[in-house]
Amino acid sequence: MSPSSADDGDPAPTGVSNGPAVSRQEFDALFEALRTWGHWSPADRGAWNRVTADHVRRAAAGVRTGTVVPLALPWNTRPGPGNRKPALHHMTDLGDVEAPEPSTHKDFIAADYHGKGITHLDALCHIAYRGQLYDGRTAHEVVDAAGARFGAVSSLGSLVTRGVLLDLPAVLGIPWLEPGRAVHARDVVAAEKALDVTIGEGDAVLLRSGHVRRREELGAWDPDTASAGFHVDALPLLAERGIALLGGDGDSDVRPSPVDGVHSPVHALAVAAMGTPLLDNLDLEALSAAIATAGRYDFMLVVAPLNIPGGTGSPVSPVAVL
Repeated sequence: MSPSSADDGDPAPTGVSNGPAVSRQEFDALFEALRTWGHWSPADRGAWNRVTADHVRRAAAGVRTGTVVPLALPWNTRPGPGNRKPALHHMTDLGDVEAPEPSTHKDFIAADYHGKGITHLDALCHIAYRGQLYDGRTAHEVVDAAGARFGAVSSLGSLVTRGVLLDLPAVLGIPWLEPGRAVHARDVVAAEKALDVTIGEGDAVLLRSGHVRRREELGAWDPDTASAGFHVDALPLLAERGIALLGGDGDSDVRPSPVDGVHSPVHALAVAAMGTPLLDNLDLEALSAAIATAGRYDFMLVVAPLNIPGGTGSPVSPVAVL
């Protein structure tokens, strides 16, 4: 079914599959197989420990044109199907109450950012599976009303590494993947071949499904109900390649979930098992265009989350440098 035949932006057209289904027993076995608990120190930086000074130098050495491409969505204060908890932004000073010059203008921002409307980074304390965070920490013992004492975003710091764009619509010659379409390990391998790029140790992998373009052309829908993203069978391949970060223009999970009783299985595997932070809700449209013009699907990626002690993540505005 072509994207243009979708009805008023409604997701999950006929023929789009989030499967195959995965049983809870199969998922638990996969979780155990992908665990890297006890592998790194400090543990609460997880897979970011893979990125050494050499990785940073190689990423910087790969910059050719100096083109900088922002990857964040605009600060979203408008409610809608994909933004049920809108961000806040209002003025607190209009420069009309001060005596001497200069006058100033000030504003206030806030966000419940772990949703679908704000570009953000998930730290390792964000996801627990079977009551445990990454590295086997018991969630209720290290996370409380004051925040997290393990796996907080403040422990991650900033990341500069090589990024790889898996531009599936470009590979398939379509505008976007329909919501509910699973991306499998075989799709990752085919994309590497078609785009002449290979995912390596310490890389950040970004999946473009065309989510932003579809929303702009067909209208908003509820991505909690249906969205394109990775099937769990892609995670062993990404783990084998030794990635440091996973992200996309959705939240990396295909929805509906193919795993019975687990609503975000890729989150559970990446964050809680592999110690791999996630970047959610990127805008990859400008990067897709720039990278096609450049003729290469790797770039330097810079991610600088806010330094929030105890924070489960952070709104973030990553940039790609080509």
